[in-house]
Amino acid sequence: MNTTDLIKRTIQFVKEKLEDAEGGHDWFHIERVHKNALLIAKNTDCDLTVVELGALLHDIADSKFHNGDETIGPKTARLFLEGENVSEDVIAHVVYIIENISYKGGNFEKKFSSIELDIVQDADRLDAIGAIGVARAFNYGGFKNRALYNPEIEPVTNMTKEEYKKNNAPTINHFYEKLLLLKDKMNTETGKEIAAERHRFMELFLSQFYAEWEGVK
Repeated sequence: MNTTDLIKRTIQFVKEKLEDAEGGHDWFHIERVHKNALLIAKNTDCDLTVVELGALLHDIADSKFHNGDETIGPKTARLFLEGENVSEDVIAHVVYIIENISYKGGNFEKKFSSIELDIVQDADRLDAIGAIGVARAFNYGGFKNRALYNPEIEPVTNMTKEEYKKNNAPTINHFYEKLLLLKDKMNTETGKEIAAERHRFMELFLSQFYAEWEGVK
């Protein structure tokens, strides 16, 4: 199996599958996660093929856009990789990554662990914070026709997986319900370092947002 060719074909497959995806979960999201994963993996002893495939296929069929069905993504990835004659141990590892990467309210207990999952999960979470994270949050909020902010609706920071999936709160609440919590959930040292910087940017953004909301100079 030529790994370079496999990665190229995987990229083409993902681009085609996500051609009409929502802006925060499109090919460019995958591309950024792939870049983040390569950056983190550079300082880590890991299976780079599994990392790249996991990063490229992690959102191939996000359950948010498939009526909450969490089985479509892993099935789609498996069918593609089987068609590429990838070995079963690699396929199984990539599928485990897809099944265990999601935040799901922060209370989801991973049923699988590996350094490759840690890397891809950090790479995905980095794309949810910082300037890109702010942009993605409001893009998705607009996609769902959610309010920007409502001072009367308090964030809920300890939701079950089902509550998190059904949550329709204003976008600003999402910062407290997920984005600001990610810094302390990073797995790798590189991920932690990058997350700390992006976390500070979000704090500055929120400070500016509230000042403008209240009409403060």
